Amino acid sequence: MHIGVCKIKLYLPESQSLKDKRRIIKSIVDRLKNKFNIAIAEIEALDIHQTAIIGVVSISNDVKFVNQILSQCVKFIEENSSAILTDYETEFIF
Repeated sequence: MHIGVCKIKLYLPESQSLKDKRRIIKSIVDRLKNKFNIAIAEIEALDIHQTAIIGVVSISNDVKFVNQILSQCVKFIEENSSAILTDYETEFIF
């Protein structure tokens, strides 16, 4: 069993309130869940309206597959959202 965890830091330039932030993050989270079948949640910076940190987790018996899914999630956020990806880090648990 291989578990991949990706911590993604986002900048939300269009967010002027926490309500705006929740709307943007909910959209990103829902699209990623539907497209990649992953576990995902906002994990840090909950009260900062232009910063979001989300955690993405995938599990499989093949580490290459886990790495591929997490990489595709990062790429999807970069290409398909109003949020700007500022940093991410990936960790694998074997």
